[in-house]
Amino acid sequence: MAWGSEKMSLPSHTAANGNVSVDTGHARLNELGYKQELNRDLSMLSNFAFSFSIISVLTGITTLYNTGLNFGGPVALVYGWLITGAFTMFVGLSMAEICSSYPTSGGLYYWSAKLAGPNWAPFASWMTGWFNIVGQWAVTTSIDFSLAQMIQVIILLSTGGKNGGGYEASKYVVIALHGGILLLHALINSLPISVLSFFGQLAAAWNLIGVMVLMILIPSVTTERASAKFVFTHFNADNGDGIGSKAYIFVLGLLMSQYTLTGYDASAHMTEETKNADKNGPKGIISSIGISIIFGWGYLLGITFAVTNIPYLLSEDNDAGGYAIAEIFYLAFKNRYGSGVGGIVCLGVVAVAIFFCGMSSVTSNSRMAYAFSRDGAMPFSSVWHKVNKQEVPVNAVWFSTFISFCMALTYLGSEVAFQAMVSIATIGLYIAYALPIFFRVTLARKSFIPGPFNLGRYGILVGWIAVLWVATISVLFSLPVAYPITSETLNYTPVAVCGLLALTVSSWILSARHWFRGPITNINS
Repeated sequence: MAWGSEKMSLPSHTAANGNVSVDTGHARLNELGYKQELNRDLSMLSNFAFSFSIISVLTGITTLYNTGLNFGGPVALVYGWLITGAFTMFVGLSMAEICSSYPTSGGLYYWSAKLAGPNWAPFASWMTGWFNIVGQWAVTTSIDFSLAQMIQVIILLSTGGKNGGGYEASKYVVIALHGGILLLHALINSLPISVLSFFGQLAAAWNLIGVMVLMILIPSVTTERASAKFVFTHFNADNGDGIGSKAYIFVLGLLMSQYTLTGYDASAHMTEETKNADKNGPKGIISSIGISIIFGWGYLLGITFAVTNIPYLLSEDNDAGGYAIAEIFYLAFKNRYGSGVGGIVCLGVVAVAIFFCGMSSVTSNSRMAYAFSRDGAMPFSSVWHKVNKQEVPVNAVWFSTFISFCMALTYLGSEVAFQAMVSIATIGLYIAYALPIFFRVTLARKSFIPGPFNLGRYGILVGWIAVLWVATISVLFSLPVAYPITSETLNYTPVAVCGLLALTVSSWILSARHWFRGPITNINS
């Protein structure tokens, strides 16, 4: 890969203007036909911080640890993380290369339009944009809902635990908590980008320090540790879901890792607010994935060394009501000190990380809504792409949080329906990631002009690996997760994703093809 290749690359855009050098991202944005409307105040560190805090290994691993423990156990957790991380890096590298050439808030859907060529641009842009934004809404929904559930578990353990008469919140209380969290995130995201940048960096620091503390503290405190042989070789095939094939079980266990390693497109959506975005946007994508892989693996190892009884941790009859990591934390302190308060405090550390994760998700989500509506793709676009005096797309912020709240309401009707909604978060988002990469390695194979960051001759190979990985996980995560298949055990992922596909294609055929022309330049407006 090359930072500033001279052959077949875009100019560096750093032009002397008296004693002032023009920001390269600003100059490139103008070249692409857009005027600077958002405040370009983010450093490379701040750009990285938003993606890193959305990936948030504390959030993804903690909330889906049950899945990994149930499907494969330690082997699926430890090795599945590394396998998924490696392939995710291929996706990230391809996205970073395209981001360097097209540093706009629209991100993926803008890239698809440019790479698919003039004939396919509107349709490619429409499909990518809607999968991206619906995936982002689902991600925000799932993050904030997982925080509401975490708070409920903290309250349960603080009041005595399930076996000590602790308070178990109803689903209506959980939804109310979810709404309150979204409200706080909307308020924070209405602040100027300079303030939000501070919160973003605080979030990244909290995630890094939190992971390091917990990965050392939990196995140190626990009185009964697992052996290295157990952590690195034990395969849990006893999942009670009627699945006998170890390969099948291992594949289902990968969902935890892949769900965690999403959201790094935030670095692309923040490029119009990032200094020298054609260089710093790609750096934000790659560094957030790489650092998350390293620290996430450390966190997984630390927690898994405290696992000694998998069936008990997954049992709904334990004090945490079946929330495996909460039970691990609680038992570690209770067995050593006679009280589980320390474990509850550790859960609080994770809860703050999840809060920051949701905050950054709303930031990314709102920038995507702002850019998509700037190009007229959303109903009432003129409302959502307005910015206030602080150059914040505040209408898009509140709209995005409202949609995420509405998506969570499906939980009141059925947990199965809610899981279908959340499944769009992983598969829908990754389809949006893969589409521009696919156009890059096919239709734009010879016409793509790379920016300062590029993969050189390896760009096509890396791109194809990324596309094939997304195609693979889209199939794998649509497989049944339990047998026999009933209305309660059916995996609704393909139903949800195909439903989104049908809605997007039909809306294109019936309406959008007559008026949507893809990204619209506004430099002269």
